[in-house]
Amino acid sequence: MTTVEILPPTILQRKAIVYVRQSSPGQVENNPESRRRQYELVDVARHRGFRTVEVIDDDLGRSASGMVARPGFEKLVAALCAGEVGAVLCFDASRLARNGRDWHHLLELCGLVEARVIDLDGVYNPCLPNDRLLLGMKGSISEFELGIIRARMLDAARAKARRGELRISVPIGYVWHRDYGLGFDPDLRLQQAIRTIFERFRILGSARQTHLSLAAEGMFFPRPSDGKRLTSFEWQPIRYRNVIGLLKNPFYAGAYAYGKSEKRVTVVDGRARKSYGHGKAFDDWEVLIREHHEGYIDWAEFERNQVSLACNTYGRSGGQKSGRGGRALLSGMLTCGRCGRGLAVVYVGLAPGRPMYRCDRPNLMLGLPRCLGFGGTRIDAAIAEEIVRVVEPVAIEAALEAERMHHQRQNERRRILELDLQQAQYDAGLAERRYAACDPDNRLIAAQLEKNWEAALRRVEECRARVSKADLPPGADQAPDFTGLADDLVRAWNAPGVATRTRQQILRTLIADIIADVDDSNREVVLTIHWKGGQHSVLRVRKPKTGEHGCQTPDQALAVMKQMATRYSDDDIAATLNRMGIRTGQNKTWTAHRVSSIRRVQGIHAFRSAEKDGQWLTMKEAAKCLEVTSHVIRRLIVDRILPAEQVVPGAPWQIEACHLRNQEVIKAIRNRNGPCRAEFQKQISMFPDT
Repeated sequence: MTTVEILPPTILQRKAIVYVRQSSPGQVENNPESRRRQYELVDVARHRGFRTVEVIDDDLGRSASGMVARPGFEKLVAALCAGEVGAVLCFDASRLARNGRDWHHLLELCGLVEARVIDLDGVYNPCLPNDRLLLGMKGSISEFELGIIRARMLDAARAKARRGELRISVPIGYVWHRDYGLGFDPDLRLQQAIRTIFERFRILGSARQTHLSLAAEGMFFPRPSDGKRLTSFEWQPIRYRNVIGLLKNPFYAGAYAYGKSEKRVTVVDGRARKSYGHGKAFDDWEVLIREHHEGYIDWAEFERNQVSLACNTYGRSGGQKSGRGGRALLSGMLTCGRCGRGLAVVYVGLAPGRPMYRCDRPNLMLGLPRCLGFGGTRIDAAIAEEIVRVVEPVAIEAALEAERMHHQRQNERRRILELDLQQAQYDAGLAERRYAACDPDNRLIAAQLEKNWEAALRRVEECRARVSKADLPPGADQAPDFTGLADDLVRAWNAPGVATRTRQQILRTLIADIIADVDDSNREVVLTIHWKGGQHSVLRVRKPKTGEHGCQTPDQALAVMKQMATRYSDDDIAATLNRMGIRTGQNKTWTAHRVSSIRRVQGIHAFRSAEKDGQWLTMKEAAKCLEVTSHVIRRLIVDRILPAEQVVPGAPWQIEACHLRNQEVIKAIRNRNGPCRAEFQKQISMFPDT
């Protein structure tokens, strides 16, 4: 190695490459002196006698540790392989490479093509053993130096983090104050938005439902508009990642956490690649300092939230499924009383099918017989009836609490909208002041400021409209009347507008678990209900026999048939049942054929005209005997002039033949021009004869 070595003409005929690199974008921005000195190597190359000098600066802002791709270095290697390079100029060895693999590979190529390596200390010939040894030592020192620097920086950061003094990046809602350290963001609107998310999750117990509830109310949440610096925000409609990010971050519980994630190194195309952001287990965090700063919630509530989120995870071992809808009310709530596994839901029959609960896992996993299985329709109805029975005594208190929570939610929503309006008014005032301070003659700037002012004013009007819409109507704060509320619980539970998912959420609010077993001797399903308060109760539901189905004729319809069959035809019975609103077992209307089929199955004798012997007449037959219309006979029956009977309400009238010869009936029929009603002896005529 020498500083005054005269290069051979064959080397000078090739081109010289000046390799320029800085390790990070921060160095590129803040250290211009280093970059300037590297570019000055062009003059050094010309002083050495090179006529053609090429500068490769594609790797500015890229590390030379071997973990990131360097297109500039690859371009340099390609030029060396082509034999076009006579010398490689660099500021020092650390600029070319910080790892031994790239460094020795570069020296190997330079030695093959007899290219020189030139830095500020002199000229090196990789073909010579002494120069090659010196260059190898410089590369090793550079690699060792990088490791020492990195180790010192990381150790210092960990030591400071253990004391809770390392100013790590904080989530939305916190800021590092210059005077008193970490604290809440002074923006009250931002604080209220974060507190609302925690309060809503405290009520609903589900991150997804919390997001849907807040999105339905039109809530906005801040999103950083300046990358990771978190100094300016844009308020946009709330997203699910905002909700789940707040709930899972221990920083909001007043805990200082460091080392929650780790980096992983993989080899891709022969080069090491680093990936960051891989989360660690809770016990593997490097630093966790509780009560480090003021939190939006306490640590106990944070732990409860994590348990709730874990239990809501679909299919998680040891947890239960959340109410996800479907036709089965108890999906994910039943546990086998024989093996302790959860019962699965299957649907049998034609689409959409009937729900059934089965313990299939021993059969599927171990080939053992199925533990138990039973239909879900009767079980769901029995559990629903039991829930209504339990809730009835406290229905009024629950309704009052729900009313209070509703008003509290309305007040929270109005508070958020008011803060949004205040922010919009401030933005509008700021836009007005900027427009007023602008020179009117500078139309390029004044026009844009005018548009910004108009947009801010439109936002103010939108916020005012939302606040007005959120105002409670007059009289809304009056105490509601809960008389008869307990009697309406069954009707509310079975209302067609109530979704199965809502019923499932109510069920999971009251019941922790249900242990199911089958009593084969009594053909009963035994359900042991574990309520959330620590109590438990046992419920027995009859299990249908083989071949028994739920499409059975109602007992009320059978009673009507038995009473009417000996006196009326199947057509009359079908019409009566339809007027009474009674359906068949398959929820269909009645016809004479269906009535006939049910009678034959149940052994009910059919209508025979000989059994009447002319003693009882129908309304049509009575009208025919008296030579009047059926309307006249109906009016006589309604006015109680003509005695008649009905087997059941809605059935045809039965008129005894002897009553047609009563004097009142004959007189009423003769007086067809007047009203068809009896005359009262004590009533005085309004228009007496004069």
